[in-house]
Formats: sequence, C-alpha cells, structure tokens
Amino acid sequence: MADPQIRIDQLTGGRVLVAPGRSERPDDFGFGDWRPAGREGCPFCEGNESATPPEMEANRPGGGEPDSPGWLTRTVPNLYPAVLPREDGGEETARKVPDRAGAESSAFSSPADPLLASGRSSEPDMFASRPAHGSHEVIINAPEHLASLAELDEAGLAAAVSAWRSRMRANGDAAYVQLILNQGPESGASLEHSHAQVGAMEFVPPTVARERERVGAYRERTAGASLLGEILREEIRRGDRLVAIDEEVALICPWASRHPYEMRIIPRRPTARFEEDEGGVSMLGRAVAALTEVFGDPCQLNLWVRTAPRGVEHFHWHLDLIPRLEPASAFEMATGVDINIVSPESAAATLRAAIG
Repeated sequence: MADPQIRIDQLTGGRVLVAPGRSERPDDFGFGDWRPAGREGCPFCEGNESATPPEMEANRPGGGEPDSPGWLTRTVPNLYPAVLPREDGGEETARKVPDRAGAESSAFSSPADPLLASGRSSEPDMFASRPAHGSHEVIINAPEHLASLAELDEAGLAAAVSAWRSRMRANGDAAYVQLILNQGPESGASLEHSHAQVGAMEFVPPTVARERERVGAYRERTAGASLLGEILREEIRRGDRLVAIDEEVALICPWASRHPYEMRIIPRRPTARFEEDEGGVSMLGRAVAALTEVFGDPCQLNLWVRTAPRGVEHFHWHLDLIPRLEPASAFEMATGVDINIVSPESAAATLRAAIG
C-alpha cells in the first residue's frame, strides 16, 4: 500500500491528497450504473426541433430553414439558465480590476465583493448581490440519439468540437467563456442525448483567475516561458504520466490529479484560446474511447475546457476530462482538498494500455 502524498497543482496552487490505499475500503454502495433510456420523448433528437427554444446556430450542410431537420450540430438557449442575457444597451456589473499583468482575471473583480469596501471610511455590505447576467447555451452534438461521445465517428466528433469552438467565439465579449460537457446521470446531466454547454459570464471564476495569475507570474520570472508548456515538456521527458501524444497535442494524467483517471489534453504549441485553435479532436476521441474501454459503454464523465479570459494574451488552453467513479465526500466539501485514490502514474499506465 503506497503512503499518502500531498501534491500541489502547478497551475492553480491547489492541494490534492493522493491516497491509493483508500481504494481498498469496503464499498456497500454502487455508483455510476447507467443504462440509457433511448430517444423516446427526447427534445434534442432530429425531428423534434419544435421542442426546444429557437436555435441560435446550426450546421446544416444541405441548407434549409432554421429549426428544421438536416443538421449535424445545433445550438439553442438553455431552458434553465444559470445566467440571463442583459437587456440591449446594458453595461456589465462586474468591476474591471486588472491584475499586475493588465488582465481582468483578478480575485477582486466584482462590486458585490464586500472586501472591495473594507476601508475604514466605509462599512462593507456583507450581503450585497448583483444580477447574474451572461449567456447559457446548449450545443447538441449530433442529430441521432447518442448518449456518449464515444458513439460519434471521427467526422461527427470533429463537427461537435467545431460547434463548441464556434459558440465560444460567438460569446467572446464575455469576461470568461466556459465550455462543459456532462455525460450520464451521476455527472450532472439532466438529458442523456449528448450535448455540451457554453456559459458566458461577466466575471472570471476564482480558479481561472488563480491559474491566470500563476501563468503570468511564471512568465515574468522566466522571461517569457509558458508554465504549462514547461510542465508538458517535463511530462513528455519523464513519461510516467504520459498517456498518448501526436503532432498537435499530448494527453497526460496531471501530477496533482483531483480525481481517479483524470486526463488533460494539452496543445504542444502554447495557444491561449481553445476556440482559436484547431487541434485536439483526434486525441479527444482516443481519450473517450480509452475511458469507455476501461469503464464500459457508456462511460459517465465530465469534460471542461480551460481557455484564456478576455484580455489575456499569454495563456495555454487545456481540456480536462474525468470518469465519474465516486461522489464527493464531506472532506472534499469541507476543505476544498480532493482525495484521489488512484495515483496518476497508475491511471496513466492503465489508460496507455487501453488507448491503442
């Protein structure tokens, strides 16, 4: 049994406890069993366009009217949005507070933060709030009722990722644009038909801001080096967490993986924005296929893209994905420190054998 280790995420500074011995605990509860129900009543299937709000964008190779069949991918507003569009002419409520590198990704970027008014001359309002403005969209990845990204062929996956990038570019005026994908009921998905979501926000999330600040600080200390680029070079040299590599990107299990079998796609040439790049599609397909090989079809998973906030020139996008194997415990919720029961090195060895 390996002894537990504390590892620090180079990009965020967050702590992770890697404790493989906890995998030997008795388990009286099942987690992650999923048997898709099928297309009956699915609003995302081709032919059911009237069951969604009017489309915002669609890839319709043969032409045709909006909200009609014949599409490869289709984007609609989220019926249950986390943020709401601002009225025409309205200004952002987020306060633009640049960090030392001139970017907006500061820890104090909202006038609702009581610490902004913590001087002696004023009393902070500890319960201030602001309207949650932005855009929340759903990108339907395929016209057929596919429950998993693994069911998309090469062309279908390329079309889906192209739609993700298109909608991120369309929301490029936002302070930050987050793309996510939830697959399976334990992942947070409410509909099984494969889809991604784009959330365009008027603030930069704290985790993204921390990564941005650490990237900037490393660049200053090293006269221009890319933090993630240096990490990737060392991961390739060492090889024990490298899962696969091609001409565009590399696939690794991060050093401080927060979850078992967590993987990260990193472009080999540092590029700030996922939406302005073209690489990674083939490797994403291989990564999803490897998870499916190891954990069964369909595999429940979460996927997210980390891209540069607005106004940031020096960054290095990456795409992260994890299989949903266990729920979070009270320890993670109480401390913000994740416990990973599978070492990244062991996970990488298993995934290398499965990826082909």
